[in-house]
Amino acid sequence: MKSSKEIRQSFLDFFQSRAHAIVASAPIIIKDDPTLMFTNAGMNQFKDNFLGIKEPNALRIANTQKCLRVSGKHNDLEEVGHDTYHHTMFEMLGNWSFGDYYKREAIEWAWEYLTKSEGVNPEDLYATIFGGDEELGLGEDKEALEEWKKWLPEKRILRCGKKDNFWEMGDVGPCGPCSELHVDVRSPAEKEKVPGAQLVNMDHPQVIEVWNLVFMEFNKDSKGSLEQLPAKNVDTGMGLERLVMVLQGKTSNYDTDLFSPYIDFLEKEFGFQYGQNEEESVAIRVVIDHLRAVCFSIADGELPSNTGAGYVIRRILRRASRYAFQFLGITKPFIYNLVDVLVKVYDQIFPELAAQSEFIKTTIQQEEKSFLHTLARGTQLFENYLAENAGKADKQVEGKFAFKLYDTFGFPLDLTGLMAREKGWTLDVDGFNYQMGIQRDRARIASQIKTGDWVEVSPMEEFPHFTGYERSADKVHILRHRTSEANSGEIYQLVLDSTPFYPEGGGQVGDTGWLRKGDNIIQVLDTKKENDLIVHFVNELPSDASGTWVAEVDTDRRRLIKANHSATHLLHAALRQVLGTHVEQRGSLVNDKLLRFDFSHPTKLSPEEIMQIERIVNEKVAEGIKLVEHRDVPIAKAKEMGATALFGEKYGNTVRVIVFDSNYSIELCGGIHVDNTQEIRLFKIVSEGSVAAGIRRVEAYTSDGAFSFLSNKVEMMLQMKELLYNPKNPVKALRDLIDRQKKLEKKIQKLQQELAGGLKDDLLKQIKVVNGRNLLTAKVDTPSAKEMKALAFDLIRDLKNGVLVLAGNFGGKVNLIVALTKDLVKTGDLHAGDLVREIAEEVGGGGGGQVHFASAGGKNPAGIPAAFSKAEKLISK
Repeated sequence: MKSSKEIRQSFLDFFQSRAHAIVASAPIIIKDDPTLMFTNAGMNQFKDNFLGIKEPNALRIANTQKCLRVSGKHNDLEEVGHDTYHHTMFEMLGNWSFGDYYKREAIEWAWEYLTKSEGVNPEDLYATIFGGDEELGLGEDKEALEEWKKWLPEKRILRCGKKDNFWEMGDVGPCGPCSELHVDVRSPAEKEKVPGAQLVNMDHPQVIEVWNLVFMEFNKDSKGSLEQLPAKNVDTGMGLERLVMVLQGKTSNYDTDLFSPYIDFLEKEFGFQYGQNEEESVAIRVVIDHLRAVCFSIADGELPSNTGAGYVIRRILRRASRYAFQFLGITKPFIYNLVDVLVKVYDQIFPELAAQSEFIKTTIQQEEKSFLHTLARGTQLFENYLAENAGKADKQVEGKFAFKLYDTFGFPLDLTGLMAREKGWTLDVDGFNYQMGIQRDRARIASQIKTGDWVEVSPMEEFPHFTGYERSADKVHILRHRTSEANSGEIYQLVLDSTPFYPEGGGQVGDTGWLRKGDNIIQVLDTKKENDLIVHFVNELPSDASGTWVAEVDTDRRRLIKANHSATHLLHAALRQVLGTHVEQRGSLVNDKLLRFDFSHPTKLSPEEIMQIERIVNEKVAEGIKLVEHRDVPIAKAKEMGATALFGEKYGNTVRVIVFDSNYSIELCGGIHVDNTQEIRLFKIVSEGSVAAGIRRVEAYTSDGAFSFLSNKVEMMLQMKELLYNPKNPVKALRDLIDRQKKLEKKIQKLQQELAGGLKDDLLKQIKVVNGRNLLTAKVDTPSAKEMKALAFDLIRDLKNGVLVLAGNFGGKVNLIVALTKDLVKTGDLHAGDLVREIAEEVGGGGGGQVHFASAGGKNPAGIPAAFSKAEKLISK
C-alpha cells in the first residue's frame, strides 16, 4: 500500500512525464486579490493566465496546492467533522493547460492515472458532464460526453446541471463546464443493493467526487454574462485526502496516514477510542482538521486576530478548542502539542512548517489559553444571568443575552443552549438569529463594494510593466477603467500600459500623485495590485481617456516612504544582531509617516536593547551605505547569497535582492529604497510592544518625522523644566514631586477612612424595623460612587436580616445601591435587582443586578426621598 507521500509524488511524476512544469504551492493566504481572502483552489495563482492578462511561465503546469475553504462561495466549515470527507484545509493536486491541450487529453490522462498508474477499479468510477443550462445559454457538453464514451459505458456517464458541473471561482471571473470523476468505495454487498449511479452527488460518504476537470473557457462579468476567454484552458483539481482514502482502501479520509498519526497521539495522550463514541469522534475530526488549517495559515504569515483573514483563523481555532472542551472534556491547552505530528506528516513537501514549528506552537498555545479563559468567563456570566432571572416564568434564556455572550465574549451558541438545557431552561434561538441578522446586515452595508466591469480604452498588447525603480514620472497610455460603488461614494480605477506608481505590497503603501494631459489633471489617490495587475485609484475618470498621459508620482511623499522602507531593512538586521537570529519578520507597514515592524521574539525589549538597536541603525545611516540592487536573480541563487525571505510571500522563479552592506543586510524585496542610507538622515524608535503571542512590534520615525518627534520632545522638556522652576536635575525634581504627592494621598486616604468609619457608625444608628426586617435608607455624601460602593459593602457586613438602600448625588446624577444580607438572600423573598429597578423609577432612571447586590442610576436627585419611601413599601409587603 502506497503512503500519502508516495501518492502525492506519483501524481507529480505522472504529469511531469507528460511535459508539465512542476511548480510550488502558492501561499494559502492571498494578499493581492480583493476578491479572495484565502487560496480556495489550485487555479487561484493562475487567474491572470486564464484571463489572458499575463503570459504563463509554461503552457502545461502541475502541482499540489494548499487550499482553505472557510468563507464565501466555497465554504466547507460547518460540514467539517460531521462527515469524513470535508476539510477546511486540504491539498489540491492539479494539472493545467493554458491554451495547449483540452478535453481529450485531460479526460484521457485522468482515466489513465487513476486506472492504470494507480490501479483504481474502472467498475467503481462514474463520470459526470455538464448537461446544459438555459439561464447560461449553454447546451450539453457533447465533446466531453464523446471523450468519456471511450473509457466508460454511457450508463456510468451522468448529465448534471450548473450546480454540480459548471465551475465558477466566484460571482465574477474565469469559469466553465466541468466533468467530475466519482468513485464508489462501498462493499460489494452495498453496491449490489443500490447502484452507485443513484448516489453520485448525493453526499454519500463512500460515493464521492475525487477529481474535477474544469474546461475553463469563459469569463463571467458582474452582470452574469459569459465572455469567451482568449484561449480554452484546462484546470483540474483532485483532493489528495480523498485520493489517498481510495488508494489506501479506506472508507474515511481520517483512516488514512494523512490523519491517523494525530488520532494515535490523542488516543495515547487522553485515552480516547476513536470510532467508539460519535460525539467524541466528531470532535477529534474537528480538532485534527482545524489544526492543519491554522498551522498552514500561521506558517504563511497570518496570525489569529480580530479582523480579516486573522479573524477567520481565530474562529477556526476556537471551533476546535470549543469541540475539545465541550465533547472531549479537555479543559487545558493541548492542540499545540499536535504541531510536531503535523510537521512529520508534511516534512518533505512543505518545509515552512518545520522551520516555524516552535513559533506556530507558541501562537496556538496562547490562543487556546485565551479562549479557555473566555469559556470560563462566559460560563460565569451565564450563571449570573440565571441567578438574576430566577423568577422568570418561561425559563427561557433571551436571544439578546445569548448573542451578547457570542458577539462580545466569543461564547458559542450551542454551548449556551447545552448549559440552558442542563439547568432546565430553553434558549430563544429565533431571538439570537434576529440579533445575528442585524449584525450581518450592518457589516454587509458597511463593507459593500460593487465593482463594474472593465471598459477597454486600448488593447493590452503586452502585460503592463512597472518603471518606478528608474523614474518617478513617465509617459503612459490608459488601457482600461472601471467604476466601483461603495458607501464612501464612487471610486474609479485605471490600468496603464506602464507605470511609475508603486502598488501597495510588501508592507509598503501605494504611491499617490497625478496623471496629466494638457490642462486635464487627475489625482491618483492610491495604487494597489489585483493579482499581478497594477490598479490606480483616481478621483475622477477622464472625459477622453485616449492619447498620451504623464504619470507623475508625488516625490515628496515617496522620499519619506523610501527612507522608512530602507530603515526597516536596517532595523531587521539590527534586531537579529542584538536579540538573536531567531528574529523573523512577521509583518510591516511603511508609509510617509512612520515604519512599523512586527517580529518574532518571546519577551519585551529592555531600554538598553532598544538603545543598542537605535545606535546600530543610526551608525549604518551615517556610514552612507550605497544601495546595491540585483534584479531577476534566480531564487536559488538569492538564497545562496544569504538573502532573507519572508514566510507566506509568493516569490517567482526570479527575485529582486536589496543589499545594504553584504555583511549586514541582504533581503528579497520589491519595494522602493533610498540610493544611500544617508538619505534616511535619522532613525528613532518611538514604541515597542506585544501584538500577539511571541510577536513584538516596533514603531519608528525617520527623516522629517524623527526630527519633528525629537524637536517636540525637547520643547516639552523645556516647558516641564519651567513648570518645575528650572531645576538643575529635572528628573530628580519630578521624582521628589511625585513622592510628595503619594505621601499626601496616603494622608487623605487615612482621613477619608476615619470619616467613613464615623459615617458608618452614625448610619447604623438609623436602622429601623420594617415587616420584621432591618432597613437602612440613607443619602450619603462620599467623594465618588466608588467610595459609596465600598461603604455599602462595609455596612452590609454589620447588618443582619437586613436591607440597605443608599443614594448619592454626584453632580446632578443619582446613584442608587440596594444590598441584602446573606441570611435574607437565603429566604428567597427579596431580590436586590428587582428592588433597585422599581425604586429607580422615582429618580428617573433604571438599573439592575444580582440577588444580593444591585445598583441604578438616575437624573432626578429630588426623587431620592420618594425612592426611599417606595423601598420601605416594597419591603413591608
